[in-house]
Amino acid sequence: MDKLTAMQVFSHVAEQGNYGTAAHKFNISRTMVSKHINQLEAYLGIKLINRTTRQQELTESGLVYYQECKTILASITEVENTLQTMTGTPRGSIRINAPVSFGNTVLAPIVNQFLLQYPQIDVELRLDNHLIDPIHNNVDLVVRIGALDDSALIGRHIMNYEMQFCASSQYLAQHPVIQSRDNLRHHQCLGFSYSTNGSLSIAHQQIFGKRHFRLLSNSGVVLTRAAIDGLGVILQPTIVVSEAIAAGLLVNIDCLIPPEAMPIHLLYKDKNLPLKTRALIDFIVEQLA
Repeated sequence: MDKLTAMQVFSHVAEQGNYGTAAHKFNISRTMVSKHINQLEAYLGIKLINRTTRQQELTESGLVYYQECKTILASITEVENTLQTMTGTPRGSIRINAPVSFGNTVLAPIVNQFLLQYPQIDVELRLDNHLIDPIHNNVDLVVRIGALDDSALIGRHIMNYEMQFCASSQYLAQHPVIQSRDNLRHHQCLGFSYSTNGSLSIAHQQIFGKRHFRLLSNSGVVLTRAAIDGLGVILQPTIVVSEAIAAGLLVNIDCLIPPEAMPIHLLYKDKNLPLKTRALIDFIVEQLA
């Protein structure tokens, strides 16, 4: 039995409450997750988890063992971080969660350059518009757009999220002149949704309200392409539409005042970051300066 791996798997199941997330994290089957925990229980001679068809709950002994595992694994991580700091060579894996459009347009190219510069670091970049809970999800860094809620998380401001109203010159030439937001009721508008249930972003709710959209998407890149093709008016981040405007494919609708710019932060759980994570944060900040 690989006791260290078994402890890591058990601790993850204890935190997440199911085998599926542990299987995904360690790239093993659910059967292997169960085998690791069964081997631990056999080795210790105690039951760690009460299993049902829907969930797994720690026994009293399991809770005690989990707390000890957590302390031991944290100590191992701290030693690894110390050794990496001494050698000055960051290595390991980093998990990042970011919104779809920001991740595609801004973060992905930066991560690619980071990987070229740090060959001993791997990055798992997940793009998702859902606001995940970094405390209870297996993630090292989270990109969050907008004002931060009070929490135990640490936030580092990296840039501001500015938006623009845009459309193609062909679309504007073929439709009534836009002089104010009220005029948008007479125009085809393309909507940005955060999730598959079609809920609009706060900015789109406030500006467009309840209306029919020719196209609704959770990707600013998709909406920008649609606007270039003449399908309507979009409200999208400057970072997404700037190249299309510079190339003359889109026109900024100057008379429409966009929402106030929102801050973008990198969030993480602990000030005592591993060298690999500090290296990535510093690299992102430097690239966006």
